[in-house]
Amino acid sequence: MSSQNILIARACSVIRIVTPDELILQAYTVVRARAVDYERHPNALGIGIIRFAVEEVIKGNTIIPNPLRIEGTLNQNDDFNDRSVPYNLVRPGGRMGSCFARSYKRNGNFLLFLNRQYAPYWSALAPVNEQLHTSPIVDPWLQWVKDRINSLTNNHHSNQFLTSGATKPRSFFL
Repeated sequence: MSSQNILIARACSVIRIVTPDELILQAYTVVRARAVDYERHPNALGIGIIRFAVEEVIKGNTIIPNPLRIEGTLNQNDDFNDRSVPYNLVRPGGRMGSCFARSYKRNGNFLLFLNRQYAPYWSALAPVNEQLHTSPIVDPWLQWVKDRINSLTNNHHSNQFLTSGATKPRSFFL
């Protein structure tokens, strides 16, 4: 009799996907970062730790780990979101059962909505780690998020507002 390892996959199930505005408000920080290389190569399940170079802090404390270290897999494939901006759903790689896109194009740029542990895996099926197009300057999702953060800031009459779980206002920088 041979022994076999069996992986049990569980389908993703959520009650509600956060809106783009909720995503911005609930993220601890939002950064543009480049997937550089593995910090730790993939394990038997194919998940490694990827090193990301932070290239721009869009919202949140400017003192964040750089490089960031995020679980996932590196590849050479683009996985752009196929929806209209503002995105209301994760890119195609995250629609296959796990609720999150965990693959990243090596040297690709990504817009990461991070929680307090500096991880993007906190809001199921939401666009928390979208790949940006070749030029971040003209990427429509990046521009929409920057414009919306600016608008939300102006609507709160200052450069401060509460982030998810915060007990006091946090400054964020554009």
